[in-house]
Amino acid sequence: MYQYTSFDKLFVKQRAAQFRDQLERNLAGTLSDDDFRPLRLQNGWYVQRHAPMLRVAVPYGELSSKQLRTLGRIAREFDRGYGHFTTRQNLQYNWIPLVKSADVMEALAAVDMHGIQTSGNCIRNITSDCFAGVAADEIVDPRPYCEILRQWSTLNPEFAFLPRKFKIAVTGAVEDRAAIAWHDIGLQLLKNEAGDVGFKVLVGGGMGRTPVIGTVIRDFLPWQQILVFIEAVVRVYNRYGRRDNMYKARIKILVKAEGQRFIDDVNEEYKNILERDVDGTEQIIPQAEFDRVAACFKLPEGVAPIAGSKLHVPADAPASFKRWTERNVHAHQIAGYRAVTLSLKRTGQAPGDATDSQMELAADLADQFSSGELRVSHDQNLVLPWVKESDLFALWEAARAASFATPNIGLLTDMIACPGGDFCGLANARSIPIAADLTARFDDIDELYDIGDIDLHISGCINSCGHHHSGHIGILGVDKDGKEWYQVSLGGLDGSAISGNASTPGKVIGPSFSADEVADVVEAVIDTYRAQRTAAGERFIDTVKRIGLDPFKTAANAQRRTTAQSA
Repeated sequence: MYQYTSFDKLFVKQRAAQFRDQLERNLAGTLSDDDFRPLRLQNGWYVQRHAPMLRVAVPYGELSSKQLRTLGRIAREFDRGYGHFTTRQNLQYNWIPLVKSADVMEALAAVDMHGIQTSGNCIRNITSDCFAGVAADEIVDPRPYCEILRQWSTLNPEFAFLPRKFKIAVTGAVEDRAAIAWHDIGLQLLKNEAGDVGFKVLVGGGMGRTPVIGTVIRDFLPWQQILVFIEAVVRVYNRYGRRDNMYKARIKILVKAEGQRFIDDVNEEYKNILERDVDGTEQIIPQAEFDRVAACFKLPEGVAPIAGSKLHVPADAPASFKRWTERNVHAHQIAGYRAVTLSLKRTGQAPGDATDSQMELAADLADQFSSGELRVSHDQNLVLPWVKESDLFALWEAARAASFATPNIGLLTDMIACPGGDFCGLANARSIPIAADLTARFDDIDELYDIGDIDLHISGCINSCGHHHSGHIGILGVDKDGKEWYQVSLGGLDGSAISGNASTPGKVIGPSFSADEVADVVEAVIDTYRAQRTAAGERFIDTVKRIGLDPFKTAANAQRRTTAQSA
C-alpha cells in the first residue's frame, strides 16, 4: 500500500496543528461557530443528533494493521468503544466530544490518517474496488491513479467550495465493485486495441432525492490527461451548478438538465485548459510521476506466486468452513493466494460496526495472514488481500474465534445500512433496528443459502447513505407526521456482477410501511421469489426482471396491519 513520504507526513501533521489552533480559538470565543463550521467540516467533523461525528478517510479503502489499531484505540479512549465503516470506505465515530477533536486529529496524523475533505462541498475521499491490485479480473490496477487523484484534489482551492459535495470512484476490473455509475464522476480503467491505458469517464451519477445513473462522456481518455479532464468537468460544474437550492445543487441535476450542452462545455473547457491556461499542460501526468507513485504499490515483502498451489477443501472439512470458502474467499491474480472477506454483519451489531477490540483482532489477523494490510469494502466489510491458500483453514479458525467468519457474503444478511436516526441529525427514521429485525428473521444459514445472492440496502433518509436505490431490495426511512415509516423498492442494481454489470434505481412498490411491518414485507417478497423462481436456481434479481413487480407488490401489501387504512 502507499507509503507516506516525509512531505505527506508533514502535511497531515501541519493540518492537525492548524485544526487545533482553530478549535482553541472557537472554544475561546474568538472564532465564531459560523466561521468554524466550514473549517471543521473540511476536516471531517459534523455536529450530529447527539454529539459530534468524525469521518476518517481511508483512501481507496487501503488500511494497514497499525492504522486499524489506532482507529481501535481512538474508539476506546475517545468514543464509546466502536466505529462504523461506511459505503464510501470511511470510518465514522459518533460520540467524540468536540473539545477532544484536536487530540484525535493528532493521533490520526501519527499513523498517516486524517479526515480532510470527508465532508463539506469539496471533492471527497477517492474510492475504489476493495480488491484493487489483487482481483483476478483486473485489467489495470487503479490504486496509483487513485493516489494521484487524492494528492491533486486535496486542498485544491478550485475544488474547496463547490455547489455541493463531489464524489469520485475508480475501478480497473471487469466487474464494477465500486459502483462508479452512482458517483459524480465514475472512472473505469481499460485498455484499447493497441494496449494503451485510458479511462471511460462517467459524470452525473448519484442517489439522494433524484437517483441518476452517470452519463458516459468519454469512452476512452488517455490516462495522462485525466487530471485535465476532471478539472474541466469540475470547472463547468462550479460555473453553472445550482447554489440557490441545495436539493438541486449536485452535478447530476446539471448533467440531466443540460445534456449534450454540458458535455460540449466540458470538452471546450478541456481544450482551453490545454491551449490557453498558463501552464495548463503541467497537469498532464508525466510517466516519471506515475512511476514514482506506482512504485509504492509493489507486492508486500514475501508475496510471490506459489507453484502448484490450489485451493483444496477436504471432504471431511466442517460444513461451515466449506461455506466460508464459497462465500468469503475470493479468487486472486497471484497463484497460491486468495483475498478473504471478514464479515462485519452479525447478530447484535449494526452492519459495518466494529468494536475497539474487534478492530484490534482484525489487525492481528492482517499481521498474521495478510502482510499487515486490510481493505474496507463498499459493502461495509473488511478484506484481507494477501492470504496464502495454505493458511485458509488456520485463518478461518482465527476469524471464527474473533466473530468475523459468518459465511454470508453476498447473501441477504450481508446488508448495507447507514447509522440512521439513532445517530444522524438528517435521518427521518432509524436503520439499525430494521437491520436487526431482518438479521434475526433470517438467521438460519441454510435458508440464506437457499435464498441465494441478494443485495439488501437500508437508508434512514433520502440522502441515501445506505444506497437503498441500488439494492435488489431497498428500504428507505421516511417521516410522516413525526413518525417513522419505510418505503420498499425492488430491482435496484449497483453495477456488480450479480447485477449483470448494470446500474439502475429500484422502483417503489407502494405506500410506506410501519417499522413493525418491514420484516414481514421482506419475508413476503422473499417467499414470492422462492415460489416463482425457476428450477434452475434463478437468482432473486433475475426473477424480479422476469415476472415484474406486481406479484411482489401484492405479497407486500398483504402484510399491512398498521398501514392498512392508508394503503
